Amino acid sequence: MMTSLAKAREAWQQPDTRLQQAAGRIGVRFRNLELLRQSLTHLSYVNELSPHLRDAVRQSNERLEFLGDAVLSLLVAEFLFRRYPDAPEGELTAYRTALVRTQTLARWARQLGLDDVLYLGRGEQPEPGRPVSERILAGAFEAVLGAIYLDRGIGVARRFLIRLLEAEADERISVHQEANYKGRLQELTQERLHITPVYRTIAVSGPAHQRTFTAEVLIGERPLGVGHGPSKRAAEQEAARRAIERLMAEGVDRDHGAL
Repeated sequence: MMTSLAKAREAWQQPDTRLQQAAGRIGVRFRNLELLRQSLTHLSYVNELSPHLRDAVRQSNERLEFLGDAVLSLLVAEFLFRRYPDAPEGELTAYRTALVRTQTLARWARQLGLDDVLYLGRGEQPEPGRPVSERILAGAFEAVLGAIYLDRGIGVARRFLIRLLEAEADERISVHQEANYKGRLQELTQERLHITPVYRTIAVSGPAHQRTFTAEVLIGERPLGVGHGPSKRAAEQEAARRAIERLMAEGVDRDHGAL
């Protein structure tokens, strides 16, 4: 009689419906379904089947995750390069950071239903009512992208990824920009004016449980923006936003002008 471990190993080596289901959700017709299976196989699952760690690593999705990470970086950089032809290198780097985050990759994995078709070991199985961890989902997404690249080439991998990027690139980048005015101001002033902004808190008001901070940002000796907020950080972000608006109105975003 076969042991439960032998049965599990045999079942894993045979085609199963989850691969067809996964391929349908991903929207790619795989020539080699074993690549897709490997991309969905977490190391914890193979460790329960294989007594040899080296063999387990070869059969898990870790190597495909490594490849997929590189493919992802290339394709996102290409997408941003073409979509924002006037953006300088610093902005493109910030845009890529805003898009290629663990949370974003995990969300894409869930949209594709990968959380339902992953091969996970017992220790990584989510508890009832709780989702698969974002770390595992993000890794699986990169592994799937790596598998698509190996099986169908860069063109199919590009089309697969662009569908996801097109759906949210502008929104994610806009949110990132709004949330990081200080970073944008620093990039702008260092690139155009060769000056680093300096922030200072100029007022604190209100009761202890409901403070309002007022911050000012200086570019050289010149006060360029004042902001208010419930924390020093929020006030500085608002000051930076106002400073950016002022610099753009003055054309500093277009020309290397002096203050």
